[in-house]
Amino acid sequence: MNKLYIGNVSEEASAEDLETIFEQWKIPHSGPFLIKTGYAFVDCPDEKVAMKAIDILSGKVELHGKLLEVEHSVPKRQRSCKLQIRNIPPHMQWEVLDGLLAQYGAVENCEQVNTDTETAVVNVRYAAKDQARLAMEKLNGFLMENYALKVSYIPDENAAPDAAPLGGRRGFAPRGSSRSGSPGLGARPKLQSDVPLRMLVPTQFVGAIIGKEGATIRNITKQTHSKIDIHRKENAGAAEKPITVHSTPEGCSNACRTIMEIMQKEAVDTKFTEEIPLKILAHNNFVGRLIGKEGRNLKKIEQDTETKITISPLQDLTLYNPERTITVKGSIDACSRAEEEVMKKVRESYENDCAAMNLQSNLIPGLNLNALGLFPGGAPGMPPSMANAPPPGAQGQQESETVHLFIPALAVGAIIGKQGQHIKQLSRFAGASIKIAPADGADAKQRMVIVAGPPEAQFKAQGRIFGKLKEENFFGPKEEVRLEAHIKVPSFAAGRVIGKGGKTVNELQNLTSAEVVVPREQTPDENDQVVVKITGHFYASQLAQRKIQEILCQVRRQQQPKPSPGAQPPLPRRK
Repeated sequence: MNKLYIGNVSEEASAEDLETIFEQWKIPHSGPFLIKTGYAFVDCPDEKVAMKAIDILSGKVELHGKLLEVEHSVPKRQRSCKLQIRNIPPHMQWEVLDGLLAQYGAVENCEQVNTDTETAVVNVRYAAKDQARLAMEKLNGFLMENYALKVSYIPDENAAPDAAPLGGRRGFAPRGSSRSGSPGLGARPKLQSDVPLRMLVPTQFVGAIIGKEGATIRNITKQTHSKIDIHRKENAGAAEKPITVHSTPEGCSNACRTIMEIMQKEAVDTKFTEEIPLKILAHNNFVGRLIGKEGRNLKKIEQDTETKITISPLQDLTLYNPERTITVKGSIDACSRAEEEVMKKVRESYENDCAAMNLQSNLIPGLNLNALGLFPGGAPGMPPSMANAPPPGAQGQQESETVHLFIPALAVGAIIGKQGQHIKQLSRFAGASIKIAPADGADAKQRMVIVAGPPEAQFKAQGRIFGKLKEENFFGPKEEVRLEAHIKVPSFAAGRVIGKGGKTVNELQNLTSAEVVVPREQTPDENDQVVVKITGHFYASQLAQRKIQEILCQVRRQQQPKPSPGAQPPLPRRK
């Protein structure tokens, strides 16, 4: 793939003009420029140089007032099933592109191409040429995180000799640096782990890690093929600063080792005599599995790596700081081995949780689970997830819902927190109104928590309340947290929730594993509403709530008056 096609060439352009541009940008070429009307061809010494020309020139350099468009020259008979996607950021999650590519057909192979650029390149092979053509049309210029993907055909050596030409004219959508996901299916190198390495380093060593005019950190980034963020502005005046490393697991480990070596050298140079342990930050969701039953996992890592490992207490956590500090003491070699093992466990836990959440997202309708912040993407310096994307088909803001959740009366203090701090934080975090109703009497064993907000806010708020009750030991270590939730429905819709002969409510219970009860002899309240009672563990309760809201939406749609045939919509009033 050394031959280049140069499109959008002005009629005034000459071979000398193109040669001057290549010389100006220090791009060698191994043959003369072949000029045609509106386009040109040229050979490069190798594929690496061809890629450099595409990255530097395409959509960025003008000749006689026209932006040049540069791509691999692919004979029509070889424009079949293979595409190249360029400018993929090194910190982008692989699963994003996997899902995107799969929308247009079956991906047989997807592999990374080594380049000198900071961004990455992948070659993709689809099972059929019409799938590749569709992907080419849809993805070229496709915006992800404000960057446009660059997609072009590459020669398909396996294409049939009589393959029909694909894809119409050799044109390009608007160019720009791209942000996409990453390679597809099967075994291949990963651009990065979905979970970055987070470290804490003493503030006095940050300058040495950055180096003069950033030279040291740039060198680490280049050598380890990683993206490194030093969060200097976080926690002004703090004795330690967080560092986030985005790379492959191997790249993260290499960067970690290099940073430890720099700190060790700086300590010697500045006569700093205290031990400098490795401090890793990990989301609390994963720490329990890292420790293991009776501490077995952690003990094994300590024994295998000859290190001493301690973990900060749960009491240090807040809603806005969900990370625990894992302190590793030992030689640099030992700490490096421990980092590999610790992060391996953390990444395994993350992947398992993602799989479980994806399963739940398929079950719970109308809920954008990626936006809930339950994974480390919500922590400072963590990689951006799809958290800002609205749920598919979302139209405007979702309606607020009110749920009454019943908790043990003794747990009220834990939910409210000292001077009301916990419930205030929880309310801000979830984007919901959360209030504790007055007790029904002095001997009441339960208290009602009133949660008001859209579905995502309900999920976050209720999830934290379930979690808090477990953390504070209101339920036993092997006991599942099961709570009762009440939602109000219009009295005329109660029959729809129950269904003929109780069919709907029975199906709800079978599907969700929650107990769903619509008391038959209820007197509707002043708003002509009755209560539906839902009892179960968190996911069961959420699924039941969403299914009932889905039924209510159907009822509301059916209640809306239908316009009579031929009726004209009312004209807007003049002001």
